[in-house]
Amino acid sequence: MRTTIKLTAIAGLLAGPALAVMPTSPANAHGYASNPPSRQAQCAAGTVECGPIKYEPQSVEGPKGLTSCSGGNSQFAELDDDSKGWKVSDIAPTTNFTWINTALHRTANWQYFIGGDLVAEISGNNQAPGSTTEHTVDFGDRRGHQKVLAVWNIADTGNAFYSCIDVNITDGVQADHQGFTVSEQQFNDGFPNRNSFYTYQGLVDAMGAYPGFANTGDEATQKREFAAFLANVGHETGDLVYVVEQNTANYPHYCDTTQPYGCPAGNDQYYGRGPIQLSWNFNYKAAGDALGIDLLNNPRLVETDSAVAWKTGLWYWNTQTGPGTMTPHDAMANNVGFGETIRSINGSIECNGGNPGQVQSRIDRYLKFTSMLGVDPGGNLSC
Repeated sequence: MRTTIKLTAIAGLLAGPALAVMPTSPANAHGYASNPPSRQAQCAAGTVECGPIKYEPQSVEGPKGLTSCSGGNSQFAELDDDSKGWKVSDIAPTTNFTWINTALHRTANWQYFIGGDLVAEISGNNQAPGSTTEHTVDFGDRRGHQKVLAVWNIADTGNAFYSCIDVNITDGVQADHQGFTVSEQQFNDGFPNRNSFYTYQGLVDAMGAYPGFANTGDEATQKREFAAFLANVGHETGDLVYVVEQNTANYPHYCDTTQPYGCPAGNDQYYGRGPIQLSWNFNYKAAGDALGIDLLNNPRLVETDSAVAWKTGLWYWNTQTGPGTMTPHDAMANNVGFGETIRSINGSIECNGGNPGQVQSRIDRYLKFTSMLGVDPGGNLSC
């Protein structure tokens, strides 16, 4: 299932045709746990200094039934080193785990272990997953520092893909979001002319769906992530002025009739909506499936329910890589830099000299919000 997203620059919102970030061909590699960041995700992001694994975090493959972080690969043996200084993520007793999948194998199941004990198993129904997959794992009464072994068991081979995630399970992190949150006054100051649809309470309510958002790393990292999110959605919507795509002539173009589920709400009902300008029937289905909301049949919820609209923005931010190599959340949580969020959102159009004016517009907004929140913006601002 495709989980790409259309993201429209301001010029497109006002007049021009909408842009679609379509799926790319699968790489000759496979998948890894990205959020909370696994050991190989930390290597890829440069959080921990690593060898070859930093270039191919998705390639930790080995026979089914192993218990090692390296999947038995000697070239990735450093993943088995518990003393290497891996970043530990504070998580709630019930937490969402996200995988990035770069080759979409038919799946037997996904398994999560602590200390050799099976904690959770999610059936793959012998189907290929999307480019990202999210699972909710309940750790029961387990608390404290734990090493989670996450395993993707492939249905059409004898192999599996392995990821280890270092976590601190604590009751101090709750699903209703306990990380950094901008104040309502800061939100209003940042968007003085915003549409009343984009409510502060809608944003706060939506954050409960993704407890890792602005809740990973130290306070400075959390503030930078919040600033980056507000900067990008501000850019996409004219500073939260536009709720729906302004070029109505594009509306009938967002029904992909090759999808088996079609466009039950009508061929012209999947136009850009919300802070991230969600569009296309396959994106509405993917976001709705992840959020437990039937957006395929009820796409108008994204323009009538503020919390739903914000949730679609956070869905993309936390789970989708777009044309980039990591989710925007991972880019900020792992201190890779604001530039990587641009790449993940609209990099195929704007980055590498594609549209430096649009890139600078995003950077200017980011600097405004980091200044407002009193945090250094960090490096790697451009793409």
